[in-house]
Amino acid sequence: MKIELESISPQSKSPFRLLHDPKLNHLFYWHFHPEFELVYIEGASGTRHVGDHISQYAESDLVLIGSNIPHLNFDHGVTTTYRKEVLHIKPSYKENFISQFPELQSLDRLIELSKYGIAFSGSTKKEIGILMKELHELPPFEFFIQAMNVLKRLAHSKEFQLLHTKPYINRYSKKEQERIREIYSFVDERYQNKITVEEVAQICSLTKPAFCRYFKKSTGNTFIGFLNQYRISQAKRLLLMGRNISETCYECGFESLSYFNRTFKKVTGENPSDFKKRLLTDGD
Repeated sequence: MKIELESISPQSKSPFRLLHDPKLNHLFYWHFHPEFELVYIEGASGTRHVGDHISQYAESDLVLIGSNIPHLNFDHGVTTTYRKEVLHIKPSYKENFISQFPELQSLDRLIELSKYGIAFSGSTKKEIGILMKELHELPPFEFFIQAMNVLKRLAHSKEFQLLHTKPYINRYSKKEQERIREIYSFVDERYQNKITVEEVAQICSLTKPAFCRYFKKSTGNTFIGFLNQYRISQAKRLLLMGRNISETCYECGFESLSYFNRTFKKVTGENPSDFKKRLLTDGD
């Protein structure tokens, strides 16, 4: 069954819409929408896939996603008991509201930075998480004030990481989005096994050369590059769970340990043993 997250109703004059604890963990939902999106999830460890950025989050995450940046649902594949709050913000909030008032300049800068995708950490993530979990209980006026307060605190926080080095530009039409989602869903289901470019091209009803040109133009990456990046993101998750390097290599679809080690270092900047050692050290 195809499920789409709803956009804010055009009839509603509120700039905010809350999705309280939506459960989409059984879906691979690659999507985008014109609304800005603030996501808070706790009690889960999963994949943070926003635009071209793929990384893992552990235990909780707080991310602000800009308008029309494609992203994967943060609870995809999560099997633990978790909670998620999603705040959608209309594009008109920036254009018709905060841009009009000099007192809200910090919020304007926050919205501009959301074009990069922003992951918040530390006390900011903890404090904002508490506030977001209260939103669904508040009457309309208090909800509006609380949402403004959340954005104000984010705007003044220094505990954040930009997920891209430059503003993300959406390359997808709606038709292309459906095709890319189908490709990503196939990779998600089959990444542990051998995947050839030919069989993925067949899904798209394209020849191999046409598919390679299409994928590179649509995503800015080769299909093999994307597949390796996806497999390494899964490998990082398994290493975080305590799997050894050899098990991780073959469970993520790599056919040789040497190729896995080279690919891991190319994607992450460090080899698997150093990655695992650093995590164990950081956890002490």
